[in-house]
Amino acid sequence: MADSNFIDYVKIFCASGAGGAGSMHLRREKYIPKGGPDGGDGGRGGHIILRGNPQFWTLIHLRYRKHIKAEPGEAGSGQLRTGRNGQDIYLDVPLGTVAKDAETGEVLFEIVDPGEEKILVAGGRGGLGNNNFKSATNQTPRYAQPGEPGVEGWFILELKLLADVGLVGFPNAGKSTLLSTITAAKPKIANYAFTTLEPNLGIVDYYDGQSFVMADIPGIIEGAHEGKGIGLRFLRHIERNSVLLFMIPADSDDFRKDYDILLGELRQYNPELMVKQRVLAITKCDMIDETMRREMEPTLPKGIPTVFISSIEGTGLKELKDLLWQALHSEPVLPNAQEPETTHEI
Repeated sequence: MADSNFIDYVKIFCASGAGGAGSMHLRREKYIPKGGPDGGDGGRGGHIILRGNPQFWTLIHLRYRKHIKAEPGEAGSGQLRTGRNGQDIYLDVPLGTVAKDAETGEVLFEIVDPGEEKILVAGGRGGLGNNNFKSATNQTPRYAQPGEPGVEGWFILELKLLADVGLVGFPNAGKSTLLSTITAAKPKIANYAFTTLEPNLGIVDYYDGQSFVMADIPGIIEGAHEGKGIGLRFLRHIERNSVLLFMIPADSDDFRKDYDILLGELRQYNPELMVKQRVLAITKCDMIDETMRREMEPTLPKGIPTVFISSIEGTGLKELKDLLWQALHSEPVLPNAQEPETTHEI
């Protein structure tokens, strides 16, 4: 994984700029020997701001930028001149980036829209100059406010891919092959487990110029929610998918057991995933005939729309797109709700 360009987790140290000090200045001119206070305010310290950029799909540009420090504000000066604000630092991040406090684990905010900007650490406010403290009883204040210190700390940036449909299945279930067949994505494909080591995105064309985004998530194994295999690292990406497409190959020994294992891993990782729409695809159906398909139907999981597909032959892909489009435009199911059993024979 060291040579992978897909980085979805970084830990960075950020320090905003301190505010500039207010000025303690008294107006003194040739014919105005006692002009009173005219100290200006200090400038604000620089913010560190996260900005959503749809051109980014990974956090690799922040991987080696561990310490980020914004500029302090300038001090105020005489003649009521305010100090210059410290320059803000903008960090462009992919859409779907979550910012967390590294010490507490608290989620601070999420970036989901292009151009969206949110302050990760705010710069310190500038101090008030002595002109702000004059009064009828104190006409010549000889003091001013110091600027506020900046904020610093460790933060975690975590990427959760934004996609409409997420592919869920064991390693070598045909997820990458499907993605390469119905989208322009070109994921690595080979006949061994864990070919996919990073998520891949592709756009599926539908009717009348409509489309939806599909994400190939690296394979899940039993115990992935506990960190086994590589599933735990990428389970977070499934949280953002509207529809989950479960994929089980036609040569499975027990379809219901495989489906229950996949569903159980998702449930134990995050119970909220249970409300998402689900579709089941039996893959690699070029290995079986019509008789075998009919024999399989009673053994399939109940209550989930199911379709037989072959990415190699192109069988069932139109029906799969129809099911996914329908699921994307349906209301999420409630936990334990039973969906009508739907099996499409191709």
